[in-house]
Amino acid sequence: MSAPASVGIESTLRAPSLRRRLAAMLYESIILFGVVFISGYLFSTLTQQRNGLTHHNWLMSWIGLVLAAYFVWFWSHGGQTLPMKTWRLKLVDSHGQPVKPLRAFVRYLLAWLWFLPPLALHPLLSLAVPQTLIVFGVWVALWAATAWLDPARQFLHDRLAGTRVIAVGK
Repeated sequence: MSAPASVGIESTLRAPSLRRRLAAMLYESIILFGVVFISGYLFSTLTQQRNGLTHHNWLMSWIGLVLAAYFVWFWSHGGQTLPMKTWRLKLVDSHGQPVKPLRAFVRYLLAWLWFLPPLALHPLLSLAVPQTLIVFGVWVALWAATAWLDPARQFLHDRLAGTRVIAVGK
């Protein structure tokens, strides 16, 4: 008797290790440094920004838009950014199919939960920078630990977005 189709799909949607995903995120941050730098330089040049406080809200919005475009494009066109290719990771929907742009955008928004909650506490609680860094570190560790609580070993934002990061072969 053959196994149900869901068992076969589940075995091909194997989650990579937490260490591998965090390493890919570290590599992604290096790539994003360049993306943010170039987009900030472009914004400053086009708006003739001479002071960091001038148009800073527009600059933050522009960088958020550029990052959204970067992630949505790569996730919905092949499911991999360069660091994900390097670490042999791929983003798919919960059924193992390619991710559509809307779902990729929802994942992008939900992924900000890695950063925004602890950073929002900085002004709300008038925390000093070292305290904020401690809160941030604890928050990121707890968020990463959500992968161990999920049966499919996915982060909470992936579960909420209906996506999965899977390991791919060479």
